[in-house]
Amino acid sequence: MYKPIFNKRSVLKFTHFTNKGYSLFSCLGREVVIGVLSVATLSHATADGVTTSEELVTADSVRTNREVMLEGVSVMGTRAPLTQSQQVRMVTILSRDDIQAAAVQSINDLLKLAVGVDVRQRGPIGAQTDVSVRGSNYEQITVLLNGINICDPQTGHNSFDFPVDISDIERIEVLEGPAARVYGTSSLVGAINIVTALAVPLKGEGCKEQGARCKEFSLDARLEGGSYGYLSAAGRGALSSLRKGSGVDFHSLSASYTRSDGYNRNKAGALNADYRGGKAFYQGSYDHEQLHVQWHAGMSVKDFGSNTFYGVSSDNQFEHTFKTYTALQADAKCGRVHIKPAVYWNRFADRFEYFRGEPDRVKYNYHLTNVYGLNLNSYVDWVGGRTAVGAEIRYEDLMSSNLGEPLSRKHSIHGTDRDYEYGLNRTNIQFILEHNVVWNSLTVSAGLVAVNNSWADMGVRVYPSIDAGYRISNNWKVYASYNASLRMPSVTELYYSVGGYKADKYLKPEEVSAVETGIRYLGYSVMGKACVYYNRYKNLIDWIRHTDQGPDAPWESVNFGEINALGVEASVEMNLLHLFPSQHLLKRFHLAYSYIHQDKEEETGVQSRYALEYLRNKLIAGLQLNLWKQLELGISYRLQNRTGSYTDVNGAVCPYGTYGIVDVRLQWQSPHVCVYLEANNLFSRKYVDYGNIPQPGLWVMSGIKVKW
Repeated sequence: MYKPIFNKRSVLKFTHFTNKGYSLFSCLGREVVIGVLSVATLSHATADGVTTSEELVTADSVRTNREVMLEGVSVMGTRAPLTQSQQVRMVTILSRDDIQAAAVQSINDLLKLAVGVDVRQRGPIGAQTDVSVRGSNYEQITVLLNGINICDPQTGHNSFDFPVDISDIERIEVLEGPAARVYGTSSLVGAINIVTALAVPLKGEGCKEQGARCKEFSLDARLEGGSYGYLSAAGRGALSSLRKGSGVDFHSLSASYTRSDGYNRNKAGALNADYRGGKAFYQGSYDHEQLHVQWHAGMSVKDFGSNTFYGVSSDNQFEHTFKTYTALQADAKCGRVHIKPAVYWNRFADRFEYFRGEPDRVKYNYHLTNVYGLNLNSYVDWVGGRTAVGAEIRYEDLMSSNLGEPLSRKHSIHGTDRDYEYGLNRTNIQFILEHNVVWNSLTVSAGLVAVNNSWADMGVRVYPSIDAGYRISNNWKVYASYNASLRMPSVTELYYSVGGYKADKYLKPEEVSAVETGIRYLGYSVMGKACVYYNRYKNLIDWIRHTDQGPDAPWESVNFGEINALGVEASVEMNLLHLFPSQHLLKRFHLAYSYIHQDKEEETGVQSRYALEYLRNKLIAGLQLNLWKQLELGISYRLQNRTGSYTDVNGAVCPYGTYGIVDVRLQWQSPHVCVYLEANNLFSRKYVDYGNIPQPGLWVMSGIKVKW
């Protein structure tokens, strides 16, 4: 639990909402959100009509006040930030408490706890995972790190190569539904934002006095080991300092290493699901009066056996990926105008071996991508409401051994005697306009995004959206929305025509129009929500295979046409300590369910790889128990039913089945030490998430975390 950093020149304000269970801090001209564990809508600016009072609130008082969590950095459900009580769209939050209580080893595993998210693993501990939202595929969401788009235009398979360890994360925010007005047009059906911890509590009475000088340093370390030769170690150091007349600055540096022999072997008896990877991440920030600046730099390197990821003719595939990330962001207030610029550079390198260590048999595929981006966002308050204007330029440049158009000049591939012979570059420019009106219990947020891409022969396209919410009472709120967006095809979808694949470089961009309505309840001990949504897809991109042409029929990328999807989501979360105060065993319980129906199914003789393979039913449940003093037990259950089919190693087409997985975590925690034991897939259920790749059975691991 972090304490806010402040001095007399930057007054800490505490905002009370009539909605029980939420509070909001404002510090150094920015807002810090406190959200109840799983489902919340976030914002980071105080709007008109919200009553504030200057009260000092300690971390202990916050903890006892409905077990809320202090959020150091906020995210918007709209382009122009609104307060939580005025926000319309809802954001699913996986908090630091959720991370610590879950039996997970990676960010990908953690996302399984979000009912609207589909996590299809090709290997454990983050080897390669395809993540989608509301029946979409892995290419149709935007993945962000601290608000910066880190998606790889080569392929969405690489989107979750984060340069941060799970111990760096403050929370994960999932915005379901088209999010073009908030995060740009690549967020066709949703966005996932990874927020890293950006604070060290400044303690002591001296820090409250003007002109005080104080520093605080923290150090965290983690060591884990378990089944299949699993070993993971991580460390993080952070420093906060406050000096007279120079504001507050923060720095942190983390590094981690993970390895595993894997749970599977190829026919020759060699490892083919092994994993080795390392990450390093530095971040810093500076606060002074009405200026906030933060910067990030990170890297991720992975080597993993790819089993039969991309074809059943080889069970000894291998992949090496290397990602670097840098970004600089600022938030300044000039009178009534807030200006938020950002600049970033992402670099992705990938080597794929269809036959591991045998380049003479099949040449390795090499790819190198550089993405440069510049964002400029601003908003202003005036008598008519709050208006936001934003613009983004994103330049994507890819060089490859087999993807794209022939290059006019070849470039050597580092460490080899080969050259990059193909490539593609394109520039995406978009402008966003949004206006928000708040009148008593009604909030209306409307806007549009105009986009132009140098690759697509389409000119400028405009996509409108509108959200409206009405607070019926202090606890109940209803909302409705309409949003539209588009997505450019990835380079793989356009050009991957090797190894049984045939791509179409003339694919059209995907488009979607979505409507949604729902209701939510926020109470002292119970929170719940329910919604219904309808997505209408146009020019949907998919890889299909004509099975009536025999087992050697290629997978072809096509614009699948129009598909309409109807979905329902509902969830409830209960604080059992508040509901039943006389007992201390039952701590928290949550239950969520999602159902999706599409109006198209697989036709005879045609097999879909993504568009018609989705989670029709998903149910998650979790129970947190306080067994004895500082000893806790967490139990989670996940039931999934997927449509579609896959081709096994014998060439037979098999339908996906229904399976249920139980994970448990037993932990003892003190202020400085946490010791835990985890068991994933407790009953060793056999299942596949994707294709013919079996997932691991019972996986047991234990670990210790220490904090100074």
